[in-house]
Amino acid sequence: MNEILSDYLINEKTMALLPAYNAAYDTIAVEQGKRFFIQKTAIQLINQACIESNSTYEERRQSVINQTGFKRKIPIPINLGKNIFTFPTHATADFHCSWLFYHQLLQIRQNHLKTEPHTKSIITFLNGEKVSMDITSYILNKQMERTLECIFAFSSCSGKAVYGI
Repeated sequence: MNEILSDYLINEKTMALLPAYNAAYDTIAVEQGKRFFIQKTAIQLINQACIESNSTYEERRQSVINQTGFKRKIPIPINLGKNIFTFPTHATADFHCSWLFYHQLLQIRQNHLKTEPHTKSIITFLNGEKVSMDITSYILNKQMERTLECIFAFSSCSGKAVYGI
């Protein structure tokens, strides 16, 4: 049986936060070669990581909205100094929402297996690990673009006072 943790701190090795679909824990944190089963939601973990970086999830979210104009599925700069940026795969209130960590991703491609629906995507991380998700590669690649725009927006703000960052 896998150990269930009451807490987890997002770090440079975090590749994804996945919904658990389990009564005993809420989130599966994916790191290089490891899976952690956490009794907190992804949003709780992201908020906690933002607080560790002297902000909150809501402050980061609002700051991204102000800088980019994005209104939905907003990427979150968790820790600028460590280059930790994440983005949701679905609306954050959606039970199926996963969070992918931008700098850990190598490739997103559509699944072309005839045995599975074409709405599935294969996400390949830098270390070669793969995860299959029930969402189109078009949507995930769009989220990657939005996260890159967020990264550029906040890297160009260095030296300026940016609310919540």
